Amino acid sequence: MLRFCLSKRFYAKSAAKSVQTIVNPGDVPHDGTVFSMIQPTGMFHLGNYLGATRVWKQLNDSKGPAQTLVFGVADLHAITVPKPDSAQFRESRLGAVASVLACGVTPDRSILMMQSMIPEHSQLNWLLGTMTSMGYLNRMTQWKSKSQSSGNTDSVKLGLFAYPVLQAADILLYRATHVPVGEDQAQHLELTRYVAHQFNSLYKRDYFPAPQTLLTRSKKVLSLTDPCKKMSKSDGDTMSQIYMNDPPEIIRQKIRKAVTDSITTEFYYDSVGRPGLSNLIDIASGVGDTSVAQVERDIAHLRDYRSLKDYVSDLLIAELTGPRQEYKRLIADRGYLLSVAAEGSRRAREIAHRTLAEVMDLMGF
Repeated sequence: MLRFCLSKRFYAKSAAKSVQTIVNPGDVPHDGTVFSMIQPTGMFHLGNYLGATRVWKQLNDSKGPAQTLVFGVADLHAITVPKPDSAQFRESRLGAVASVLACGVTPDRSILMMQSMIPEHSQLNWLLGTMTSMGYLNRMTQWKSKSQSSGNTDSVKLGLFAYPVLQAADILLYRATHVPVGEDQAQHLELTRYVAHQFNSLYKRDYFPAPQTLLTRSKKVLSLTDPCKKMSKSDGDTMSQIYMNDPPEIIRQKIRKAVTDSITTEFYYDSVGRPGLSNLIDIASGVGDTSVAQVERDIAHLRDYRSLKDYVSDLLIAELTGPRQEYKRLIADRGYLLSVAAEGSRRAREIAHRTLAEVMDLMGF
């Protein structure tokens, strides 16, 4: 088990070597275009919040007059795992919009769109797919992991194999200069740069920029019950995740039951030797937007896990109270959520339509 954790962390570290890390959203150029999307899982968990939407809020709040911020719900990506319950899927899409808004992204400063409302995503996906090698896609780490877990690669669907091309199309459609992603998505940004280079080289135009990766301080939040796995709704174990709308008593219960270890004389960060403790430190670092070293100093006086877990719980409760209350208000206003998604998608499509027209012209269509 520890070897598995080590190999995943080694890959993430090595994959990040070629990308630029910007923690301060104010470092995005004054005329930059930021693009990012999140899957429609309904109510977000802590990993979604720290790894994506809180960063979106920081970018939203610091947005300059010439910057473009496009944030979206990746509902086309969501069906790489079939969604037979269409009613539930529809509600999850709206729940994602509510979650993004509850985290503080505002429609007046950012474009908040629904991927499926903009057909240019799928159109550019096909065009770029014709110049993306299967060999490159076959090397994608997430594809390997998911296909191997199925036990039979013959049963794995094409969408799962090819979705990194759609992800590249999503980003390049807005000619994004910066993309905030989690550590596990760094390889997909490398593919996006590869696809952009392929297009530019083939048509001898410097058309698509090579988007830079924004890695936040909280790169990955792990499961509370198995700290060798990423926190994910697909886990099925609700105790493994903190949801944005969890009330304080539930947050305390989940953190108190989080897997740690038997060493209580001192608390220090060791992602391989002490993954459970290190996950709690990572969470505190992400919530407090501070370094791991600072968290270690802040908890140096604690001498038992109950005190440490109470410390982490207090941080989480204070951080999530506002978003939880706002989500409850927003999710009850279905009409407003639909209007935000429709207007944001309209604004996004204006950009997308222009890009696709230029791409097709360069290609001779």
